[in-house]
Amino acid sequence: MTITSQPQLTLDDFLKLPETEPASDFINGEIIQKPMPQGEHSRLQTKFCNFINDVTESQKIAYAFSELRCTFGGASIVPDVSVFRWDRIPKTPSGRIVNRFEIYPDWAIEILSPDQRLKKVLSKLLHCSRNGTELGWLINPEDESVMGVFPGQRVELYEGGDKLPILEGIELELTVEEVFGWLSLT
Repeated sequence: MTITSQPQLTLDDFLKLPETEPASDFINGEIIQKPMPQGEHSRLQTKFCNFINDVTESQKIAYAFSELRCTFGGASIVPDVSVFRWDRIPKTPSGRIVNRFEIYPDWAIEILSPDQRLKKVLSKLLHCSRNGTELGWLINPEDESVMGVFPGQRVELYEGGDKLPILEGIELELTVEEVFGWLSLT
């Protein structure tokens, strides 16, 4: 009996596939479908985009995108929130935003879902860090913590009243408690 291995899927091959719902990431030659967002995840994702954009959009500092495919460094990923400095947002010659972002985000935010593996999500943020992303957050609603991922693969843990790191140039202050306070509707 002869065992043959199938050729590894390339990034170009992956990008030709139809989009999945929910989205799939392609990293390290592997397709990983994201879980369908549930209540906590969806609330945090929406709040982050609104919180950041309320401060940054009118001043043209940065913009936070929800579920935006970013293709760079041999991978194609869909962070829960991707923040781009205003001058790095890809545009057409007429100034209109492009559909395909073939660059890394300046700040990538991932929210861990109950059925996601921490290692897979953290590896996505580390890929971002290796390829130019200045700041990554891995938010874990289960234990109410946030891991910060910084250049040089440095990772720090934030909990409780800890002030969270923010992308340089964005005038925001936020603690871990405030983030998880968004989950309370009372």
